Amino acid sequence: MAYALENARFQWEEGERRVRQTDEPARSDLEYAVEAVLDELRRRLGSTFAIDELADLYGSGTDWADDIAQRRAGTDSASVVDAAFNRYAREASNFAGGKPRIRQGGQPRRPSQDY
Repeated sequence: MAYALENARFQWEEGERRVRQTDEPARSDLEYAVEAVLDELRRRLGSTFAIDELADLYGSGTDWADDIAQRRAGTDSASVVDAAFNRYAREASNFAGGKPRIRQGGQPRRPSQDY
């Protein structure tokens, strides 16, 4: 079952907001952890993915990402994970300012349909 994209986007944006509102020097540690989670997202999904695939990965569990964030930042791993997913969503093949682009016929565009 697909994870609700609207719910995921809300959580990701909240994580981004919490990371950005963190005071230095703690924010530097969180940013370092966000980058580490982003690296793992790139490894898991590659460079061509649809935003619903990212939401499905998020919905299937983020223990692996929490572990990375805990090792890098030690605290607030949920915010780090959500911020990383938020940033990676911008690289989705069908990302259009926060909402999936819709192709003719009313279906979200998938990477294989972009060609």
